[in-house]
Amino acid sequence: MVDCIEETLQRSQEETMVSNLRVSVLLDCTRGSRGKKNSRTMLIPLLKKFPNQVRVSLYHTPDLRGILKFLLPERFNETIGLQHIKVYLFDNNVIISGANLSDSYFTNRQDRYVLLHDCHEIADFFDELVNAVSDVSLQLQHNDTADVKPGMIHPFTGSRADFCAAAKERIMAVVNEARSKQQCRICVNGLSESSSEEKLLVPSDIGRAPKHIDTWIYPIIQMRPFEIRIDEQVTETLMVEAEMDSKMYLTSGYFNLTQAYMNLILGTSADYQILLASPEVNGFFGAKGVAGAIPSAYVYIAKQFYSRVYQSGLQDRIRLHEYFRKGWTFHAKGLWYYLSGSKWPCLTLIGSPNFGYRSVHRDLEAQLAIVTENLKLQQQLQQEQEHLYCLSSEVLTTTFDQPNRHVKLWVKLVTPLIKNFF
Repeated sequence: MVDCIEETLQRSQEETMVSNLRVSVLLDCTRGSRGKKNSRTMLIPLLKKFPNQVRVSLYHTPDLRGILKFLLPERFNETIGLQHIKVYLFDNNVIISGANLSDSYFTNRQDRYVLLHDCHEIADFFDELVNAVSDVSLQLQHNDTADVKPGMIHPFTGSRADFCAAAKERIMAVVNEARSKQQCRICVNGLSESSSEEKLLVPSDIGRAPKHIDTWIYPIIQMRPFEIRIDEQVTETLMVEAEMDSKMYLTSGYFNLTQAYMNLILGTSADYQILLASPEVNGFFGAKGVAGAIPSAYVYIAKQFYSRVYQSGLQDRIRLHEYFRKGWTFHAKGLWYYLSGSKWPCLTLIGSPNFGYRSVHRDLEAQLAIVTENLKLQQQLQQEQEHLYCLSSEVLTTTFDQPNRHVKLWVKLVTPLIKNFF
């Protein structure tokens, strides 16, 4: 991929004296710097060769600082907080996903992807969002150093409160500008007249849109360190407002729901089909050291939730399923919503959040809420959902009696203490 970017940059220079091709890469600082050969070192040659066209930014959580930063080794330091957004922009085309760009995602790691073709409003929004997060991140230099932009507060040596306030102001400026633009477009009725194309309504009340519009796309973000909680509020509202006999299909590669989400699932009206990874397809399965016990911790969390469902007599309304595909790992996350009596979903959430504590409280997340009355699109979303669930089996009481579901005592004791970090 780096070679492809280099070839494209080279070609753009050869075709014109002054190339306007711009490449921006936003990575997490800790994850992107892991090991001697990493994303950071792979991208430095591009910075050296195309200094005026390439920007590499390394987001560093403000919560990893002081003695904590000094003591925590690689990999473990990533548990404190990450830049977790997975969005890929090419001109006006946008791929939104929960997937990273490492080898396994292109071979044997199950994830979800949606391509929005020629959708400049969404592309503009995410371009501006990435630029905003990049502005408050460390800037990678060609000599493998990284520092903040002039005038910006340092994320881990400066004041945490001041850094978070500055980051919130910069990022919310993007959200508020998008809202303002959308309201102006609605007021002047400036939407195009094509009834077959998907339209954009950015995070805001949709107001009164023209009747021929059949699909709305809402970009939603969650950045709790900066007190930006849009995704959390949207997800909770969906759960609360879902009508009786409607259906929610919810999937997470790492099943570790927040207490608020669990309570809403147990206490609201919709039927839930929840898809999680079996231990064998968990990304940590077979890992060395403490990380190798993480699949068992997820089994323990799932068993506790299943017990609450069973004890509450809700096993007919809330069902758990385990994904298994030999030789694969599972990383898909998202939600599909079916109105009562409907055969097809009218809404999906797709992006980076896992519905867990880290997604809500620690990491930077983004996803799309796609709301549609378009039958063809609804059928495509239905096919995607069925493809994932057909590779699963329902979780029953006997599931946890299987040998590969045995959870050691020390894992049971430690899980409550560390569950907010993975």
